[in-house]
Amino acid sequence: MSRIGRLPIPVPDGVEIDFKGTHMTVKGGRGQLDLDVHPEMEIKIEDGLVTVARPTDQTRHRALHGLTRSLIFNMVEGVSKGYIRELELVGVGYRASKQGEDLVLNVGFSHPVKFAVPPGITIEVPEPTRIRIGGTDKELVGRTASQIRKVRPPEPYKGKGILYRGERIRRKAGKSGKAASS
Repeated sequence: MSRIGRLPIPVPDGVEIDFKGTHMTVKGGRGQLDLDVHPEMEIKIEDGLVTVARPTDQTRHRALHGLTRSLIFNMVEGVSKGYIRELELVGVGYRASKQGEDLVLNVGFSHPVKFAVPPGITIEVPEPTRIRIGGTDKELVGRTASQIRKVRPPEPYKGKGILYRGERIRRKAGKSGKAASS
């Protein structure tokens, strides 16, 4: 039995789950998320708990069991609490700002980089060197943070770049130049 898949999902107050056929809709205070559940997975909603069951012990069904439960859990968490990812800009002159709905990054290029914020995502810049990415969809928040990080990934020699908050970069030693021999 899947350790993750067999855990029931508690539904907090203020969250509504609607399940018809294979389509699930989760509504909460922060918004609404939709999911098309695999038709072979059995979903039961009773007494404020959502449970996921699988028909057989085939490898495919075992994988889908845990995946389906995790996706539903992330939807419930997203519409009730939301998800946040934080990024830090490390480097001399590196800074971020908001211009309208766009995020503008000055990260050592000859030009500022504009990043269009996708719908369903909120981006805040509390300090010029910090970016907060928030939203209800865990996958979209993570993907957006990853795309912003790809603008200038951290490099191992000086540690400059865009890092996830709390991320540690393994530093490398630079070249050790040989003395010139004649």
